[in-house]
Amino acid sequence: MPAPVSVPRTPDTEGGAALHRLVLASLDDDQAVDTISIPLAGKSSIADHMVIASGRSTRQVASMATKLAEKIKAETGQTARIEGLPTADWVLIDAGDVIIHLFRPEVRSFYNLERMWAFGDTPAGAA
Repeated sequence: MPAPVSVPRTPDTEGGAALHRLVLASLDDDQAVDTISIPLAGKSSIADHMVIASGRSTRQVASMATKLAEKIKAETGQTARIEGLPTADWVLIDAGDVIIHLFRPEVRSFYNLERMWAFGDTPAGAA
């Protein structure tokens, strides 16, 4: 049996950009706090964008995640994969070209994903 062949991901710039705009608009509509977008094209093959946002409570985080998954399904026909919804401290949504992390503020500051994924974006020595 031949070994599986890894095919490099090619960015779907048109679809990926539309999905990215949809995610940002949905989070804005749901009053997400401190929304940031980290471009991953050229840094990682998992996605073109990573969006990180906070909700004020577990209820808001769960609501934002559910609504976002529904909007992605309605607009693109894709089913987004969701992890962490029962507790809603940190919810990960894999929408293909866009990865979304939704946090409660305390959990977000603990994991500090922005700093981890901002490699190469800040000068050495800046913290």
